[in-house]
Amino acid sequence: MTNVVFDIGNVLIHWDPRALYAKIFDSEEEVDWFLTHVCNADWNLEQDRGRSFEAAIAEAAARHPDYAEAIAAYNHRWHETILGPIDGTVAILSELKARGTPLYAITNFNQHKFRETLQRFPFLQPSFRDIVVSGDEGVVKPDPAIYRLLLDRNGLEAASCLFIDDSPKNVTGAEAVGMKAHHFTSPEALRAELVGLRLLDG
Repeated sequence: MTNVVFDIGNVLIHWDPRALYAKIFDSEEEVDWFLTHVCNADWNLEQDRGRSFEAAIAEAAARHPDYAEAIAAYNHRWHETILGPIDGTVAILSELKARGTPLYAITNFNQHKFRETLQRFPFLQPSFRDIVVSGDEGVVKPDPAIYRLLLDRNGLEAASCLFIDDSPKNVTGAEAVGMKAHHFTSPEALRAELVGLRLLDG
């Protein structure tokens, strides 16, 4: 195992749209309904696939005109859904880099919002030899094509890579193309896995 491939959202930085909508709606029930029926995960995934936020807002507002203002907030207040770095994982990233471990990333992320995120969290860009951003490529995890894109673009063997992601589906997708994969639940559990693989010292 020589290469480590990170997801970014909810592995290295906290992303939670509930943090924004808890400020907009008066109850958790309203937040739940909105994020289930209006700006839900499938709708958001299309932005990760490359759809512009402007087009997405227009589409959702046409379906739910009574929620137009709240829908628009998903775009112009999007920065409020990013709560900061996950410090324990950032520390692991720094340790791996200091050891000379080749580091890569595959992230489901809208291309324009990802550029904003790089400006806000400048530690991201120089940490990785390559970052595959779904919005740039028009393909999202767990499609096998996005993992193979990283492998082919960088001349990597799947078996030489450890992929880290908070989504079980994305972990399964990586394993399907031959990568070893870790389902991220906490920095502590990740550190234990990396120590076990001798990628970090105990």
